[in-house]
Order: sequence, then C-alpha cells, then structure tokens
Amino acid sequence: MPSLLDKRLVFVTGKGGVGKTTVAAALGLAAARAGKRTIVCEVAEQERLAGMFGHGDTGYAEVELAERLWAISIDPQRAQEEYLRDQLPSRTLAGMLAGSSLFTYLSAATPGLRELLTVGKVWELAQLERRDRARTPYDLVIVDAPATGHGLGLLTAPRTFRDVARVGPIARQAGVIHTFLSDPKRTGVVAVALPEETPVAETIELRRRLREELDTEVDAVVVNGLYPERFSGAESERIASADGDVRPPALRAALRSALSEHRRARTQRTQLRRLRRAVGDVSTLPFIFEPELGVADLERLSRGLERRL
Repeated sequence: MPSLLDKRLVFVTGKGGVGKTTVAAALGLAAARAGKRTIVCEVAEQERLAGMFGHGDTGYAEVELAERLWAISIDPQRAQEEYLRDQLPSRTLAGMLAGSSLFTYLSAATPGLRELLTVGKVWELAQLERRDRARTPYDLVIVDAPATGHGLGLLTAPRTFRDVARVGPIARQAGVIHTFLSDPKRTGVVAVALPEETPVAETIELRRRLREELDTEVDAVVVNGLYPERFSGAESERIASADGDVRPPALRAALRSALSEHRRARTQRTQLRRLRRAVGDVSTLPFIFEPELGVADLERLSRGLERRL
C-alpha cells in the first residue's frame, strides 16, 4: 500500500460492474487517512461517488467529500473549454471557439479526442503546480476509470495523438502526458475483478495488454465481493442430507439458501485460485450484504485494503 499511495496517479480499472468505484473510494479513504490530499476522478459521465458519501452530484467541480478527500466528475467538453482558455491568448477567443458549433462537431468527430481531453484533465490534477496556480495541488489522484477496453483507450490516447501529430504543441503536450502515464514511479494501475469466470479472464487480458501496449505492469489486483466460507465440505454434506427431513418450511428454505451461498463461495475460490496462478498476488475484499454502500462500509473496505495491499 505505501508504494501504491506514494504515486501521483492511480488508475482503477476492470470489467464493468466489478466495483471499480467502490475500490477507488476505498483507496481514496486510505490515502486520506495516511495524510494525503486526495481526489477521486469519475469519468464517462459517471457521478456515483458523491452519493456514496451523502452529497449531491459533484459535476465538473472539485468537491470535498471527507477530510482530505475530494471528488470530481470529468466532462470532456468542460475540459476542452478549460484547455482552450489556458492555451489561447484571449478568453474571448477561447469562448468563441468553444461555442462554435463547427468546432464542437469537429472535436466530437475526432477519434480519441474525448479520451485525450479527459486524461489531460486528470494529468493536470496530478501536477505539483496546477494550471490555476491559486488551486492547491493534490498528493494523489485516483481515477475511477472506464471498463477495461475504454480504460486502456484512456491510457494510450496521449501516445496516439503524439505519434499522429508528430510536431507542434499538441504532439508536445500529448508526449508529456504519455511520459507521465508510462512512468511507474508516478503512475500506477489497480485491476479490479469479481471472482467469476469472465472478470477473471478480462483481468488476465488487461495485464497482458498493459505489458504489450504500454510496457507497464498492474500494480495490484483486487478481487471484490468475495463470499465468506461458512461451512466445511463435511458440514455442507450434512446440511444437504438433512434438508428433506427439516420442518418447518422456513427452516428448510434457510438451509437451502445456506447451501447455495456455500456453493457460490466454493466456485468463487476456484476462480480466485485461477487468477492467482495467472497474475500472482491478489488482494480480496469481502462481499458486503447491503443494498447500497455507505461511508461506514467504504471505511471498512479501505481498512481491509490497507492490510492487504
């Protein structure tokens, strides 16, 4: 955990629905507890984090959710307007360009530009000196990244624009961002999976593609939502054999539910062993039996990550 939290920027990615936002929030709480001024960035029009902390939507604003913990939802259009204001000599000219329907159309039609603008804003947040020097820099930026394929697109967009543009300010700035993202001392990647076949396969594939396409490694793999093992094999056999003789029906239903959970937990351990054979060390987080996670649940998970990472 110390080496991960000592980076400037950490991307949390994985298959959709595996709990990336939960892990990003837990990491953010752990970093804030360690004394680091931390911001968690949501992208792709996601705004789930603030609700977990009982706040309204953050929008394109840096909102403090807890002590030393902020959040922002990065909108590529707003990031583009901010970039134009910073790069052009006149705010009026920047406003005219940003408000131009032709410019907006061309921007939207340029492949990868939304990803570049998003990751450009993330990079700006991770700098020791912000574009607006009145703003306090962060010690750590955590990105609740899109699902694996789009997450890789976010990481590779600066290199793509650098190679296509070759010369000029866009090539130069994209190159600077790519250098930052590909530096393992400053940027890390956390892969999140569920202990299920497809998320495990996608995590193994993510590790391979990061090596091949970015020459970088996954810093940590976190398996989320692991069911507890409540019974031994012998105990589960006794429960199964007693099922037909049990009265009343409610108790029989409870036993069947317990057996179902036991079988699911065993299947999860099979997938967990498969993932560990492929990638080595894997940290786990327990399944939280709550319909919605709150701050207390996130605190519990963050302390679990502190012990395991």
